[in-house]
Amino acid sequence: MKSSQFFLITSLGLSAAACSSGPPSNVESKPNIVFIMTDDHATQAISAYGSRLNKTPNIDELAEEGILFENAFVTNSISAPSRAVALTGKYSHLNGIKDNHDRFDSSQVTFPKLLRKNGYETAIVGKWHLKSQPTGFDYWNVLPGQGLYYNPEFIKMGKDTSYQGYVTNITTDLAIDWMESRKQDKPFMMMVHHKAPHRNWMPDTNYLEAYEDRKFPKPKSFYDDYEGREHLKNQKLTVAEHLDISWDFKVPCDTCPVKKVNRIPRKMYPKVMDRLTPDQRKAWNEAYKDEIEEFFSKNFTKEERVNWNYQRYIHDYLRTIISVDKSVGRIKKYLEENGLAENTLIVYTSDQGFFLGEHGLFDKRYMYEESLRTPLIMKYPAGMKQGAKSDALVQNIDFAPSFLDVAGIDVPKAMQGKSLTPLFTNPNATSWREAVYYKFYSEGWGVPRHRGVRTNDFKLINFDTDPASWELYNLNKDPLELKNLYGDSTYKQKIEELKEKMRQLEMKYRIPEK
Repeated sequence: MKSSQFFLITSLGLSAAACSSGPPSNVESKPNIVFIMTDDHATQAISAYGSRLNKTPNIDELAEEGILFENAFVTNSISAPSRAVALTGKYSHLNGIKDNHDRFDSSQVTFPKLLRKNGYETAIVGKWHLKSQPTGFDYWNVLPGQGLYYNPEFIKMGKDTSYQGYVTNITTDLAIDWMESRKQDKPFMMMVHHKAPHRNWMPDTNYLEAYEDRKFPKPKSFYDDYEGREHLKNQKLTVAEHLDISWDFKVPCDTCPVKKVNRIPRKMYPKVMDRLTPDQRKAWNEAYKDEIEEFFSKNFTKEERVNWNYQRYIHDYLRTIISVDKSVGRIKKYLEENGLAENTLIVYTSDQGFFLGEHGLFDKRYMYEESLRTPLIMKYPAGMKQGAKSDALVQNIDFAPSFLDVAGIDVPKAMQGKSLTPLFTNPNATSWREAVYYKFYSEGWGVPRHRGVRTNDFKLINFDTDPASWELYNLNKDPLELKNLYGDSTYKQKIEELKEKMRQLEMKYRIPEK
């Protein structure tokens, strides 16, 4: 197997005429689709989105050759629900996956099934995370559950298997191997779904000491005091208090004090480390020896410990992204060298955004911008503007309709998203969406259920555990979302407008009251 590294890419190709005047009319013009999705990759960690933290040259190159969507959002910011939305084009209450505990009904209609029915060869490698076995694919080789970073187990067409190496590279290898062995007379759709950069952020041995000399600045909202947002004082997602010393910071420490919320990862850490080969373990121990020594030898003040936590977290998170970015380059190079690039739509995205210290948090779940917003870059040589940016409000319910549309397949009426193909030639179409709707169903980690709407300028959120708990943000004046304006009489009319917009969208998407 070739060495590879992964990011979220979809490759698809259409003729210029097909792109500008509608879907392709014959098999020869049907584009290939390479759909690459990462897990928890924040826009703040992509230089094409203006990252102040890292450089992602291969992902940036996709943006330079295609369209970068500035306002791409998810409907439910958690992994399994987001993946189910992408497959079905439906909100969580209709596809059956409201949180990570639900099991996906693989008998329902998905875009891979419809592509396959209409002459495509289909495959998925990497993360699945939907409990049931994949259907609608000629080939599948997926990680069980969250998957492992080192020497991971896979399930290949229903049979357990395992590979030696690093999961990002292995997932990319599997994708390229399948593209080489596929039937050459059929268009194909390849889903490359990575584990990285999901928690617990274990980098490849090649990058264990990347950024070693960098001290990253904390976000401006890191010390948010949560004034006017009482529920935030009850969440368990802070960098200061809720990351685990072993699981997240890689310090072997069985006797260290541990809070109840962290006990599960503490038990998992030895099992994960047992996966490493002697050479991998040697590299690991050498790379982290200074951090481990510092933890045990230094008498931290409270502020010093918070700073130490943040640096340990952000260093390893960004290190996993190095492999992701290099994987994008490998996938792109393969398509170019094999004459596939011109007839391939490449889509790069993540299953949701992620907090990199904003509001003092890690993880996702909330409707705040860093969690709600997801990266989305599409490269489409045959009919897409190069280096364009779109400010249209788009969502992950739009993925399935878009892939079907570019393939010339009728989009089922039951799908709730919109095809993005009109934005390929008119990235900033004014008659697109006025607002996006969000609903979070889970209650883990102290994050209450909530729903809301986001327009270009405002965001209104209602926390269901307290019907009187509303938040309003003026995104133009307060992009960091620090001041809740809901009680400000100046915005009374705007609040009523947004509540009415929420009611309309709930009717449109058939959102249940409970």
